[in-house]
Formats: sequence, structure tokens, C-alpha cells
Amino acid sequence: MLKGRKILLVIGGGIAAYKCLDLMRRLQDQGAQVVPVLTRAGAEFVTPLSVSALAGQKVHQDLFDLDAESEIGHIQLSRAADIIVVAPATADLMAKMANGLANDLASTLLMATDKPVLIAPSMNVRMWHHPATQRNVATLKSDGIHTVGPDEGSMACGEFGLGRMAEPADIIDAIKTVLNNGPLKGKHIVITSGPTHEPIDPVRYIANRSSGKQGAAIASALLARGAAVTFITGPTHEPLPDGAAIVQVETALEMLNAVEAAGPCNVAIFAAAVADWRVKDAVDSKIKKTGKGDLPEFDLVENPDILKSVAQRTENRPELVIGFAAETDNVLENATAKRLRKGCDWILANDVSPETGIMGGDKNKVLLISDTGVDAWPEMSKSEVANRLANKIVEALGDSNS
Repeated sequence: MLKGRKILLVIGGGIAAYKCLDLMRRLQDQGAQVVPVLTRAGAEFVTPLSVSALAGQKVHQDLFDLDAESEIGHIQLSRAADIIVVAPATADLMAKMANGLANDLASTLLMATDKPVLIAPSMNVRMWHHPATQRNVATLKSDGIHTVGPDEGSMACGEFGLGRMAEPADIIDAIKTVLNNGPLKGKHIVITSGPTHEPIDPVRYIANRSSGKQGAAIASALLARGAAVTFITGPTHEPLPDGAAIVQVETALEMLNAVEAAGPCNVAIFAAAVADWRVKDAVDSKIKKTGKGDLPEFDLVENPDILKSVAQRTENRPELVIGFAAETDNVLENATAKRLRKGCDWILANDVSPETGIMGGDKNKVLLISDTGVDAWPEMSKSEVANRLANKIVEALGDSNS
């Protein structure tokens, strides 16, 4: 379930910092992206070069990095990740966190974040048991900070007891637990994604240009917030979201059956680009050209309207039904009419004209249309769109349960 997750790793100043090199590699092996932040003290134990080489990207160290801070870099760092992990979390770093100090990059981004934070304490046994440290630990836990460890054992200083940083495997297990305990824990969300392929004969079909990128990104964002996700996808080359219940289909009829079989859900998101029509009688053998200019004739029939069938249920209707409207003309007008016609709560509309590059591309620009009006989102990556939508869903479900 770490595939596609972004983890901000703050490396503190302790001998256990060397374990973070192994931790980064293990996280990457499970598909996570690790963004490293190295404190000044941490750089005394592991070099920026070694951290950067393993992370495959820049190491962030300086709060007053003019290039980064021209765009408020510490705020972006603190918000772009799915989780912030502090390892090793030294007594000094924990004291700063507990008392709201922000005098370097690590402590500043930890104050600015709105994402879950997991700390892996590491220090001398006497420092761990010191009343100040225990007060700070209690404060951090009451603030909602998650902890893993420390473990008991021999230490580099020659003493024995509590204070060893948890092993990388245990930290990874804790990360997974935290990500599964998000605000959508206990919520079941059904997502359709990708195109459908409607067969003409065994080698030809009717389809569209949907890549499935946006649907997969939405699934990952919701999984990161603790939701149980059933991901129903048409044929696609996109990586499937790790941690979701995957149902692979080909046709619109198969997708409808999969949606109905998924059972009751809290939210249904229809990001799939379902073919509007199918051939009434697909043939079992490849249609051959006659060489005489004769063209085959096909009777087309409409595919089922999956979004409408769920949105207009009288029983077991999801709390929130979200559709997508891919348009090339009169985007707002057509999408607004579609929302009313289908009966869904929200429609995410976008302009998929060829010049936008949205269909199959990495970016998206959407209008969120609901009964409260239109919210125009700027162009952003499909991952950012997914995170923004996931946050809106969290807000909506929170309001409905209050």
C-alpha cells in the first residue's frame, strides 16, 4: 500500500541516522517516493551525497534556501507528502516539536504541516527516561503525533536499555498503520477508471483515449486517507493502486456488473470514460475486407448509464456520488446539465480538446460543480487534483456525520 505514496523523511542527528539509508531503500522497494530533509546534526552522521544518491533527488537542508523559499519551500514540503517521518527523532528535535520551536527547516516544516507525523525516537537511555523527555513525549502524543519505538538493547554509548531507534521494517509497518488510520478509515469508496473496450470482432473494438491516470491517482489519495477502495478499471497500462481491491473489466456491461457487485459504499466516483455505444452483435471471427469496397454495417446500441443508475438509486445510494464530464465545447454548460440529468452530487468537468493535452497527459484542470456552485481549480498535476478531491470528500463526509 505504499506504492505511489510520498514520504517526507526528516533525518535527525544521532548515530541511528545510518539506518535511514536502509529505510529509504526499503520504502522505495515498496513503491514509495522518499523526499529527504537532513538536519545540520544529521549531516554529522550521514552525508548529503549518500542521502541524495539513495533518494534519487535533492536533499533539503537549509531553511533559508533562497531558490526554494522564493516559493515558500518549507510550506510546500510540509503539505506535499502523505506523511512526515522523523527518524531518528532526537531529544532535541522532540523538544522543539513539543514546545513549538521553529528555528530550522525540519522544525519549521513540522509546525507547518497538515499531514500525519510519525517519529522514531532515538537517544541514550537516561535521556529517554529524563522527565523533560517524557513530558515532551506525552505532549506530542496528545497533539496527535504517532510514535514507533524506541526499542530496548545495547547502544553505541555502551549502555543498555530503552532508546534504540526502531528497525526500518518496524518503521515501515508503523507508516502503513498511520496511513490506514486516516480520516476516511471505515469508509468504503468505489471508483471506476480507465476506458471500456466494446468489441466489434476478436481484434477490433470501440474505445476512447482515456489513460486511467486520474482515476488511479484518486484511488491512491483516498487510500492514503484510510479509505477502503474498490477500484474497477477498464483496460489500461497505468500502475494499479496498491492496497485497493482491484476489479479489471473490459466492457461497460462488465463495469456495471462490477459496480453492483461491489456492494454498499459511502462514496462512488465515476472517473471511467465509458463508451457510449456498443455493437449490438459483435462477431466471433475477424471481419475481412472483400477488396470490392464493401463496408461492414454495424447496429449500435446504447451502453448502460452507470453513473445515473447509482446516483438515482432509491435504496443504498452512496452518501456522495461524483461524476466526471470530459467536454470539448461549452464545458460549464454541458457539465452542469449532465449533473442535473444524472442526479449526482458533484461533477468534475474538464476540457479535453486535443490542444489541452489532458486526455492521457499528466496534468488536469477541472471545474468542481455542485449544488453550491462552481469551484474552478487551477491547472495542476493529476496527483494534486486527486489530493484536492480527497480533501473535499473528507470535508463533505465530516459535515454529513456532524
